[in-house]
Formats: sequence, C-alpha cells, structure tokens
Amino acid sequence: MNDRAKSLLIVDDDMVYRQRLAQAMEKRGWMVRQAESVASGIATAKAEAPEYAVVDLRLNDGSGLDIVTEIRNVNPDCRVVMLTGYGNIATAVAAIKHGAADYLPKPADADQVEAALLEEKTALPPPPEQPMTADRVRWEHIQRVFEQCDRNVSETARRLRMHRRTLQRILAKYAPRG
Repeated sequence: MNDRAKSLLIVDDDMVYRQRLAQAMEKRGWMVRQAESVASGIATAKAEAPEYAVVDLRLNDGSGLDIVTEIRNVNPDCRVVMLTGYGNIATAVAAIKHGAADYLPKPADADQVEAALLEEKTALPPPPEQPMTADRVRWEHIQRVFEQCDRNVSETARRLRMHRRTLQRILAKYAPRG
C-alpha cells in the first residue's frame, strides 16, 4: 500500500461483521467509512466518493445493487466488491452488470476482501479447483428461471419446456453438491 491511505466504504447491515472487517482493513492501512443501510450507504458514497467499496447484496432496507449504481455515478473508477450470503450465478451476474468488479460469498475474511479490491483482472482467472458439477449448473439455471418467473411453477415449466410435476420434484430437492 502506498503512503496515502486508500478510502474504503463498507456497507453491511450485520454490525459485528462490518465492524470486524473495518478494523481489519484499518490495520492494513485503509481509511474506512461504514454504513448499515442502502440510504446511509448512498449518502456516504455521495459525500465521500470512495476509491473502493465493499457492499452487501441484501440489506434490511433494500438491495446493495442500488448503492453500487450510485457509487459508480459518483466515482466511475471506484472498485466495488459485492458480498452476499445468498450467492448464486444470477446474483453474481446482476452485481457485475451494475458495476461491481468482484463478487465474494460471506463470510469473506479481510485477506479475501483486500485481494479482491486490489486485484487487477486483465486475463481470465484460472479454472476453479473444484468446478460446479453439471447437475449443479442445471439446478442453478432452473432456480434463476424460477426466480425470473416470480416463483410461478407453471410459467417456469413452460419456459423450460418440462412437465410441471417434474419441475416441482426438482424444486423440492436440495441443491446438488459441488
């Protein structure tokens, strides 16, 4: 890290996690500001125009994607990392489309967050050590379409061109491992 501390905005409604992450990042030389909601996150982003941000996807008063959009309006060069405990492919894609540079599942530790904030991605990342299985990819796709159809089983089955009862059996099962 250079002589001048880099400004970091952390927005998360989990107070304990937010404060621990803020303390760890301050020990690493970051100048940290904290917010606990969409409203306070947007207000802080407008007032501070941070260089970096870590934003939780689901907050008590709305979506962290709204904060990402506002941060990008205030400082287009801000590197934003999205955190969530509800990770899936659809939310990761939405986060990247809104301007997040990276996406981490919670609980991410300070080392993971700092690496994501400072990493310059110019090439494709290496393949994962344990990629998702074909069953898991299929399940994720079905879940995404199901959510896009407002959790309507009949509409989802029609769009996926499968029988409604088959879809109901798939939805009743837990996600496949891997």
